[in-house]
Amino acid sequence: MNARRNLAAGHGTLDPPRDLMTGCGRHFKWILASQDLMESPVVELALLIVGGLAAGALGGLLGIGGGIILMPILRFAIGLPAPQAAGACIVAVFFTTLGGGYRHYRLGHIVVRSVMPVMLAGLVACAGCSLLFPLLARRGGWLDLGIGLVFLSISVRMLVESIPGLVSWSREAPQHARVEGGLPQKLSIGAVSGALPGLLGIGTGGILVPAFAFLLKTPIKTAMAASLVCFCCNAGVSAAFKYTQGYVDLHVALPLSLGTLVGANLGAIINRRFPSPALKLLFGFVFVCVSLRFILSSVK
Repeated sequence: MNARRNLAAGHGTLDPPRDLMTGCGRHFKWILASQDLMESPVVELALLIVGGLAAGALGGLLGIGGGIILMPILRFAIGLPAPQAAGACIVAVFFTTLGGGYRHYRLGHIVVRSVMPVMLAGLVACAGCSLLFPLLARRGGWLDLGIGLVFLSISVRMLVESIPGLVSWSREAPQHARVEGGLPQKLSIGAVSGALPGLLGIGTGGILVPAFAFLLKTPIKTAMAASLVCFCCNAGVSAAFKYTQGYVDLHVALPLSLGTLVGANLGAIINRRFPSPALKLLFGFVFVCVSLRFILSSVK
């Protein structure tokens, strides 16, 4: 089920020329050996499942979506073109947010009616922007650039939140399960949160959570729950469009989804045992590098 061979056809070979080994030292030999190993369907399957586990666990630990882990794995480790990577990613994110949103709803962390305007605006924006996705898919560089910029904003947010006392909503507000705010604010937040998964096939938890917390003054636990519930709808619409448009390979998406479902529950379990600021500092620096990798790949 080697997705890299199946989906990258016509985009040039992904292996570097063999003559690089001659006189180039052990570094290039290691690169060639690792790329040959990635041709194994078993290794690829294991990487998809483990990547899904890591993405789901990170979402549970930090309250963000797993796309920031899944997309680099799909693009640079598995070697999928940007459109197919976006399609597989959004399917896996849908299942992650579905499980997480339902868990928060059952725990009473969110009143769904209070975020209905955000959900409806997101659905409309996501459907409209999904119709434009094939245009971006023909320009993989623009897709990588957009993904890189969104990931960079999430990375900066994680670094800022890792500094104690720098963000006011790190001090827990009185807990309630409603998202307050005016209708225009909610519609605007919903439209932005729906446009990005439609256009880029990635999650917007890194945008929704601070929007709810900063703009609508929502307690952080409620903001995270609202983000999962709202984005679950957007991810479902985006995934359906990308599947019908031919950008989803189920051989890739299903192992990812399995890993994210298990990882999301694992992250929720171990959430209380890890210092969140330290994790955000570590992952923030890592994801800045990942973001720059996407941005640089867009100008090649």
